[in-house]
Amino acid sequence: MKAAILEKAGSPLEIGDLSIAKPGPHEVLIRTAACGLCHSDLHFIEGAYPHPLPAVPGHEAAGVVEAVGSEVRTVSPGDHVVTCLSAFCGHCEFCVTGRMALCLGGDTRRAVDAPPRLTRANGGETVNQMLNLSAFAEQMLVHEHACVAIDRDMPLDRAAIIGCAVTTGAGAIFNAAAIVPGETVAVIGCGGVGLAAVNAAKIAGAGRVIAADPIAEKRQLARVLGATDVVDPTAEGMTKQIMEMTRGGVHHAIEAVGRQASADFAVSILRRGGTATILGMMPLDCKVGLGAMDLLSGKKLQGAIMGNNRFPVDLPRLVDFYMRGLLDLDTIISERIALKDVNEGFERMKKGDSARSVIVFDQ
Repeated sequence: MKAAILEKAGSPLEIGDLSIAKPGPHEVLIRTAACGLCHSDLHFIEGAYPHPLPAVPGHEAAGVVEAVGSEVRTVSPGDHVVTCLSAFCGHCEFCVTGRMALCLGGDTRRAVDAPPRLTRANGGETVNQMLNLSAFAEQMLVHEHACVAIDRDMPLDRAAIIGCAVTTGAGAIFNAAAIVPGETVAVIGCGGVGLAAVNAAKIAGAGRVIAADPIAEKRQLARVLGATDVVDPTAEGMTKQIMEMTRGGVHHAIEAVGRQASADFAVSILRRGGTATILGMMPLDCKVGLGAMDLLSGKKLQGAIMGNNRFPVDLPRLVDFYMRGLLDLDTIISERIALKDVNEGFERMKKGDSARSVIVFDQ
């Protein structure tokens, strides 16, 4: 099969031929239909976050099940599925207390002494699987707890972005922040994750949705997806302006960029008792905090990995939202590209003026 391989951090992905193993007892072989380009992939490609190499990135995908292992009970050949990087074991402390996104998923990966899932087609050298998935490839071999069956009428290119961007952004609204209708929400950063959060805040009945991004094109996309107000967070005096327009600050600030300045901005615009939720993958040496007066004002700061998802339940519901016309995935997708164009897609991502590029494997 063809795959985009990261041979060395900081270098472009290389298209090469790989072999993929047959499914083990709890594994699912998927023919990849589409995969979104996520900024998290770029962190690994550029070396900001370490990972054993060579490896195949890609984690925001949808496809069709081709084969399943002998013990798989959750999906069957022919099922349309969305994958999710937060593969869960189902029996650890986090899983049994309803916090599946925190599961380390140890036994959802193959044992160290077991044959690898991915190898070079010409030599048998192991190629590492990234984030349980490695979706920049024509096929994926994953644990059954890393995918979920969805409505077969759902277009798979739209379904793909539910696997990360929408699950993270919408999950921050529905799960982590638990928005109460009428509350004011600010979303800092209007990439795929932030736009999904804006759309979800509208669905949840937020009274005011403020989208903050320095790029005018993204602010316009946020308006289409439900933002009632859009602002440039880098403009002078913006914190004061938001505090005035909301009469004391926002109930919830969702950070969807992964930068120190945007996280600090999220905290700065909270009202008394407000909560800042940090979604972005920040540089590993970054720290975000609350001052003494913030604490005395009852403000809260939290992370929400993958939107605190419970993806076997959440993903089919998000698909249903799209099918009913509530969730606007079409606006979030800016382009569809072939696998061979993956590096150009990441270069456009770096420019920051578009939302989501999606690899479609029949191109």
